[in-house]
Amino acid sequence: MKKICVLLFLLVIFKASNAQEITLKPNGTVDIGKSIFSTKNERNFSRKGNLYIHWGYNLSWYGKSDIHFKGTGYDFVLKDVVAHDRQSDLSLKYLSPKNISIPQWNMRIGYFIKDNYSISIGWDHMKYVMDIPQQVAIVGHIDDNVSNPSIPTGNYAGNYNGEMITVNSDMLTFEHTDGFNYANVEVERYDDIWVARSQKTSLTLETGLGAGLIIPRSDVRFFETGKNNSLNVAGYGVSIKAGLKFYITEGLFLQNTTKFGATNLPNIHTTGRNAFDKASQKINYIENFFAIGYQF
Repeated sequence: MKKICVLLFLLVIFKASNAQEITLKPNGTVDIGKSIFSTKNERNFSRKGNLYIHWGYNLSWYGKSDIHFKGTGYDFVLKDVVAHDRQSDLSLKYLSPKNISIPQWNMRIGYFIKDNYSISIGWDHMKYVMDIPQQVAIVGHIDDNVSNPSIPTGNYAGNYNGEMITVNSDMLTFEHTDGFNYANVEVERYDDIWVARSQKTSLTLETGLGAGLIIPRSDVRFFETGKNNSLNVAGYGVSIKAGLKFYITEGLFLQNTTKFGATNLPNIHTTGRNAFDKASQKINYIENFFAIGYQF
C-alpha cells in the first residue's frame, strides 16, 4: 500500500506541473466530444488533460473452466469445473489502511487524451475458489505416485476417459485468492447522459476495452501437498466494460461498472515444485465493481 500511495503522490505532482490549458476553437468555444445521447453539448468545460483515480470493491462470477494438471507421473484434465469468488464480510475494519486491500478490490489511474477518451492502468483484485467437493468429468492418467519427491495418490490413481469423479480435499483444493489479479491497460470513451445547469453534477456513460496480464497468487493443495504460492505471471486476459459515473462535483464521482473478461493461464503454480508441477486453464468472468474516485 505504501508503494501505491507514493505512486499516486507522484502522479498528482506530475499533473500539477504539467497542467494544460483548455484548447479553444477559433470561435472561442471549448472542444467537447459529442455524446451519443444528445446532439448538443451541455457542458461548458473540457476534460482533456484531466487525471482521475478511483478505488472500489468488486463481485465476480466465473464460467465453468477446464483445468489441466501436468507433471511427473500425471497428465489429466478436470472438465467444467465450478468456482465462485470469496466475499469478505462488511466491516469497518477495512477502512484501516492496513486492511483496505483484504476484500476484492479495484484501483485505476487514468488520463484524458481527449475530452471524451482516456487511457488508464489498473489492478483488478478478484478471487477465484474452486468448489470442493464437486463432481466433474476427468480425462487423462494419474500414477500411483506423482511429482518429485513423490506424492501418493491412493484411490485416485488410474486412467480416465471422461468418467465422473468426486473431487474432495484429499485430492485437490484450488484457489486464486490472493488473488485472481488482472493488471491491465484500458481505453475508455465517455458519453454525457445528463448535466446539471450548475455544470457541477452530471451522469456519464463509460465504455472501454482492456488487455493485460493475469498475476495470481494461487493457493493449491494437490493430493494434500502444496502451498500458497508467490505471485507469478500465469497468463493474459482481455476485457470489455460499461458503467455509469455520477459526478457529485466536477471532480468527485461515484462509479458502478460491469466488466466481461476472458483469460488464458498456461502457467499456474500448484505444489510449489515449479520445475515438475503446473496447471493451466482458461477462465471467463463477469465482474461488477463500485468505486469512489476523483478527477482533477
